[in-house]
Amino acid sequence: MIPTIDVTPLFGPPSHYREEVDRRILAAAGEVGFLAVSGLPREIPHGAEVRAGLLKIFTLPDTEKRGLWRRKFDPARPNVYHGWFPLQTGAMTYKEGIDMGPDVADPAFVPDPSDPLTEPTPLPEEARLPGWRADVTRYYRGMERLGGVLMQSVARGLGLPESHFDASFAGGNSTLRLIRYPVRPPESFVGGDMSTIQVDHQGRQRHLIGGAHVDSGFVTLLAQDGIEGLQARAANGEWIDVPPAEGTLAINFGGVLERWTGGRIKATEHRVIGPGRERFSIPFFYEPRVDAVIAPLPLSGIAPFEPFLYGDHLWAAMMRFVEFRGLEAMRAPRGIKAAE
Repeated sequence: MIPTIDVTPLFGPPSHYREEVDRRILAAAGEVGFLAVSGLPREIPHGAEVRAGLLKIFTLPDTEKRGLWRRKFDPARPNVYHGWFPLQTGAMTYKEGIDMGPDVADPAFVPDPSDPLTEPTPLPEEARLPGWRADVTRYYRGMERLGGVLMQSVARGLGLPESHFDASFAGGNSTLRLIRYPVRPPESFVGGDMSTIQVDHQGRQRHLIGGAHVDSGFVTLLAQDGIEGLQARAANGEWIDVPPAEGTLAINFGGVLERWTGGRIKATEHRVIGPGRERFSIPFFYEPRVDAVIAPLPLSGIAPFEPFLYGDHLWAAMMRFVEFRGLEAMRAPRGIKAAE
């Protein structure tokens, strides 16, 4: 039900093969909202060795991770949006990790001091993880390249010029997230609603470690570690497993792209259930600039809506997640007039 598509032709010149890949991507995006891509060129870092390099950050002692915490978890910290989020008990989600912004890949990126969405990312010292920052930079840039290629494919599939989305993503504000899902101990359920945390999977009771949600933005590029757990909700309401096949990246689409395309692309709900062992994942949220204006596309059948700034939407959407909840007042909506 979730197709795997060889995207090699997307990195080459116009051809019949590229047109066929465009068609298959748009079909998967509109029917399932999920796909896996293979055939990635060397310029797109992927595979077990790449993942292992990025995930070295989880070997740091907790005292050093704490120095990267966001303000929600340490009021003395200056960073609000980027940085470390620790494990939290009593919630549907049980994970820890770090969110990193474009400054990790672009030394020339200039944060807006008034906008936490663009703030610098706190990172461990180079001496603590030699080479790790360079690995992060290469991966971030590779995912930006893949995200751009996929958006050009989507544009062609919709009958738009392939560069239609390029300007919105130039100087974008994508997020690279590294996540660890440990085996969930009994104390992590204290204060939680077990009727929503426990689920049935193939006749067995399992528990959630990542709550059901729809991604808020455009395209998510997910590297999995070969361990099962990710599920997507099918059109009939059933949950289906997303295979963590080596050599592929799982791709899903966000709510803004669904709205922007008038539903031609589907933002699919997904969740993570505990596999009974430690699990890691590396999602890359390919996103435009915070001041990018989202207005109805020039496509037939698109329902009109009031244009909005992507940053305003993103902040409101992220505040629904447990690792951000309570920070709503840290950023006021900017509005299109303020951005002009």
